[in-house]
Amino acid sequence: MANSGLYWFNHDLRVHDNPALLEAYLNCDKLICLFVIDEAWFKQTGLNAKPMGEHRHQFLLQSLSDLNKQLSERGQKLVVMKGEPVDIISTIVKYHQIDAIYRSQHVGVYENRQWHHLQADFPRVHFHSVWSHTLFRPEQLPFGMTHLPESFSQFRVAVESVNIDPPCAMPKHFPLPITSTNGLPSVSLKPAISTSKYVGGEMGALMHLDDYFSSQLPANYKNVRNELDGWKNSTKFSAWLASGNISPRKLFQRLKEFERKNTANESTYWIYFELLWREYFQWYANRFQQKLFQPQGVSTKKISCCFYPERYKKWCNGNTPHPLINACMKQLNETGYMSNRGRQIVASYFVNELQLDWRFGAAYFEQQLIDYDVASNWGNWQYIAGVGPDPRGGRHFNIDKQMQQYDPNQAFIKRWDGAVTAVNLDSVDAADWPIMPKSK
Repeated sequence: MANSGLYWFNHDLRVHDNPALLEAYLNCDKLICLFVIDEAWFKQTGLNAKPMGEHRHQFLLQSLSDLNKQLSERGQKLVVMKGEPVDIISTIVKYHQIDAIYRSQHVGVYENRQWHHLQADFPRVHFHSVWSHTLFRPEQLPFGMTHLPESFSQFRVAVESVNIDPPCAMPKHFPLPITSTNGLPSVSLKPAISTSKYVGGEMGALMHLDDYFSSQLPANYKNVRNELDGWKNSTKFSAWLASGNISPRKLFQRLKEFERKNTANESTYWIYFELLWREYFQWYANRFQQKLFQPQGVSTKKISCCFYPERYKKWCNGNTPHPLINACMKQLNETGYMSNRGRQIVASYFVNELQLDWRFGAAYFEQQLIDYDVASNWGNWQYIAGVGPDPRGGRHFNIDKQMQQYDPNQAFIKRWDGAVTAVNLDSVDAADWPIMPKSK
């Protein structure tokens, strides 16, 4: 048994069904529960966006406040610091002579680089990384990572018959907290306040879980899942799943319970279907690592595109020649959320009509989305761009047809002020000559 341990929270901001936290409980006499707000999240990258925007930042702070409350009820405390994670954790490990460090396994390249850096610096410390962000454990998969199916359809067929573990039971009391941080300043947490229905935290996630599965919405999900707007027209679990406020196994358990007590139909299956899509992208990111962010993705395809600053800015601001694109982007900027259908439409427009490097679009989504998940976001953008797990080689949507099908009365466009003010994509041509508007 480790005398003193450190639990590094990241995308598992909950107490329920947290096998990594359970392992720390079973093996430590004293434990420091730590979350580090990485200052790099708020600095612009080479893809013209920040890794974390305001919507997700607020959701994160709400989640941390709630997590501290849940831990406090079990005799623990959440320590939140802001800075460079490796430096902060290194200081704590040395000061408290930490014997073991625990975390939930992460598929992110950046996050794993930090983890490996710590392992190299502290060879005598035991490092434990446990899968808690996925439905399956690696050993449950009927294939090795090097043989991950090349398409989602193949993956779905391979795993649909695999039993999913029930959520693990968690203790009512955790090991004694280590409260001293060797003078490092900690971030004070305030109670969650939000005007949105999306309130970060485990309690908000579990309340939504109860509300959703206490209604008949799951039995009608497939009929409304492509709607562009409306709280009840999708499950809305994505932000809580991405932050780890709720575990995918807990969600799956409630889905199965609904099917037993109410009905099992095509709609309830489709919720599982969407969970499997999320699952596939987790293992896809784990398999391909850096290739998730490369222009050609996992393909050998040569990407032919340029960066047009004016087109990019118009897309980001919702000021393109197409009202549906404008409405979707303004909804994203104002709320931090966009429907799945909307995301596919604006991504296709970005790649095909604007002819921009898909990675800039993915990075902007990373900044703006309240439900950003590294695997799902970058995997889906690769899918649209034709450099990822799609045997058809990408998706190109007819935007006018999409508008006629999903917003025939333009109610969504009017609500989000998608009116066209920029008639042309470009104000100058290839030689930087001004493009004059066509005379009537």
